[in-house]
Amino acid sequence: EKSLSKSLRRLNNIRNQLEAAVKDNSKEPVRVLITGASGNIGYSLSFMIAQGRMFGPNQPVILHLFDLPNNIGGLKGVSMELTDGAFKLLRGIVYSTDPAVAFKDVDYAIMCGARPRTQGMERKDLLSVNAKIFEEQGKYFDTYAKKTVKVCVVGNPANTNALILAKNAPSINFKNFTALTRLDHNRAVGQLAEKLKIDNDKIKNVTIWGNHSTTQHPDVDYCVVEDDNNTYPVKSMIADDKWIQNEFIKTVQQRGAAIIAARKISSVASTATAICDHMRDWINGTPEGQWVSMGVMSKGEYGAPTDVVFSFPVTCKNGEWKIVDNLKLSEFSKEKLAITGKELLEERTMALNK
Repeated sequence: EKSLSKSLRRLNNIRNQLEAAVKDNSKEPVRVLITGASGNIGYSLSFMIAQGRMFGPNQPVILHLFDLPNNIGGLKGVSMELTDGAFKLLRGIVYSTDPAVAFKDVDYAIMCGARPRTQGMERKDLLSVNAKIFEEQGKYFDTYAKKTVKVCVVGNPANTNALILAKNAPSINFKNFTALTRLDHNRAVGQLAEKLKIDNDKIKNVTIWGNHSTTQHPDVDYCVVEDDNNTYPVKSMIADDKWIQNEFIKTVQQRGAAIIAARKISSVASTATAICDHMRDWINGTPEGQWVSMGVMSKGEYGAPTDVVFSFPVTCKNGEWKIVDNLKLSEFSKEKLAITGKELLEERTMALNK
């Protein structure tokens, strides 16, 4: 009787697994736009998405690859390689330099394409050039994309580019436009884990405040280590405010430049990984009691300027983000938030008064 009962339970588990598999396989594919798709980040990201790194192992995808007309050969090459990968989740590839084709009915969008700063270019000139690009792309979203589209801006200056997009797509909720600061968040986690000699996944609730630039404020005031069902404040484990306020913060702020100095090329794989993390948590939700960092539209929370895209600690549920509230900021953090907020206001002025 016990043996029969055990066999029935096993059969019931198998049936449930088969039903779940059938349900997963019946999912409609989602359409994901990558701009600047022939570039290094777009190239790496497209394979991660096709492998299920962004949406999970059971969500089919159709990739929309977009770039400038002179990069059509690169788009074709990426498409060919994706086809050669024979990914089970990849149900289609649309590659085009025509926004009416590439932006059509997309569910999600990753904006990797932006004009890089070249030698001799003033910061205000870079902001002005990218403002024009993202004005146009905002209008493409307004015209062609689904009104529920969720957008992550990667191309720098990411925060201000996200603001420009949102202002030029009035038919889409401003909450659907975000900027990537998860890379900075992940960098902070990595530095802390290395310092404490523990696994990365034990570090919880790091916060990146402000701009994705060297003015950002990596904050560990509420950061904890969770280990064997116990929780320990990171600051008490490190017990070195000088290291936190100097070496740690500067390392995170300047990590991108350090990678360029070492590799002679900007961050690629770590950026693509952070994009997947950003979108996965936004869509599927953050674990209970934990938050992540995202650049989102500010309404003045924590004294940040209004009408800028500012990185805050956020929780996500049912595809929506929410800024964590009621955190008490130290005087040190308040000073840092004022600096990064001022920079974002300057960027907005330079971009909008082009």
